[in-house]
Amino acid sequence: MTKAQINVTAGRLLSLEGRVAMVTGGASGIGRGISLRLAEMGAAVAVLDKNAEGAGAVAASIEQQGGRSIAVRCDVTSSSDCTRATQQTLAEFGRIDILCNNAGVVVRKDVVELQEEEWDLVLDVTLKGVYQLSRAVIPHFAQQNSGVIVNTGSGWSLKAGPKAAAYCAAKAGVLNLTRAMAIDYGKDNIRVNCVCPGDVDTPMLASECVQLGEARDAFMKTAADRPLRRVGTPDDVADAVLFLVSDMAKWITGTCLVVDGGGLA
Repeated sequence: MTKAQINVTAGRLLSLEGRVAMVTGGASGIGRGISLRLAEMGAAVAVLDKNAEGAGAVAASIEQQGGRSIAVRCDVTSSSDCTRATQQTLAEFGRIDILCNNAGVVVRKDVVELQEEEWDLVLDVTLKGVYQLSRAVIPHFAQQNSGVIVNTGSGWSLKAGPKAAAYCAAKAGVLNLTRAMAIDYGKDNIRVNCVCPGDVDTPMLASECVQLGEARDAFMKTAADRPLRRVGTPDDVADAVLFLVSDMAKWITGTCLVVDGGGLA
């Protein structure tokens, strides 16, 4: 096989031309990175976020690059919002092929420090949000006998960390919910996987530094203490998501892909 043939094959397997993606938490951080990468590879993208202005900016950026995108204000804890966002995406693009459940909230407290409303917030956004939007979208996947879901977990889906009780519980739940959905909907040709990032340079990571009251330089130095000696970027995670939603991963479901620079090694 020639180099040109290899490039054509790789491009075909990674191409998302003609597909439609929904990305939650798409206004910033990892969600923004995923939205931009899927659009770059040809997908039309519905950018979902409670921050309508931020979602609009990402959608505008995609369209300026020649892609197709809409911004949808969506609170993933609201079943009515999730239903409306699904209907709006279908009305605009006619189908949905990819769902990236990425929205999440972190509160850096242990169980004793954590207030009940903080526990509820983290679990509702980070775990219940996956259930809510999946519940709205899966019937459409089943009807067309195809669909891909990628849920954003965490290294803490697999190994707990300090002062993050609710977040660790929620992200562990995201991973096992991924497995359960993969079992339930494989018969409908729906693949469900989970990407588990380590520390990524996003507004959420910056908020953790503030919550813990640590100096930023020291905090980021600790976060980079892993075999590849750096903190991740949204693009690092977006590339992993692209692989999982593409035809390169067409026989992969019910698993997690750890993207953490070796932090769990």
